Amino acid sequence: MIKNIFDLSVVNEIIDRTNRLTTDTKPLWGKMSVSQMLAHCNVTYEMVYDNNHPKPNAFMKFILKLLVKNKVVGEKPYGHNLRTAPSFLIKDEKEFEKEKSTLIAYIRKTQQLGAAHFNGKESYSFGKLAQQEWTNMFYKHLDHHLNQFGV
Repeated sequence: MIKNIFDLSVVNEIIDRTNRLTTDTKPLWGKMSVSQMLAHCNVTYEMVYDNNHPKPNAFMKFILKLLVKNKVVGEKPYGHNLRTAPSFLIKDEKEFEKEKSTLIAYIRKTQQLGAAHFNGKESYSFGKLAQQEWTNMFYKHLDHHLNQFGV
């Protein structure tokens, strides 16, 4: 079972793991630097809070719901070296401390808003999601990339 990202103890664990990252932390797999990974994780929250990424058109949203949604919001963990959506590709180098503090702020904001806020909330790509789907998506993605960097 995926841990509940709306639980304060889970949030504190994720933040503690995030704070163990340094600018010198190397990935155990994949090509991203640690600052790129943090920026990559921030995209999920930017899509929820900032509306600064292009939304998929109706056809693309249908395809995403059909082919991708269950992998993203389901219980099964991600494998290594999976392809990511274009919006999540971080090609340039990012500022480590800025990306880390932004991610921690997003994680805290999400927990403070709580599960009820997200239950039935419209996702950028997948339509309305139940609170368990939101927690699966948020936690699974963070856990995957923190594991990628050995924390």
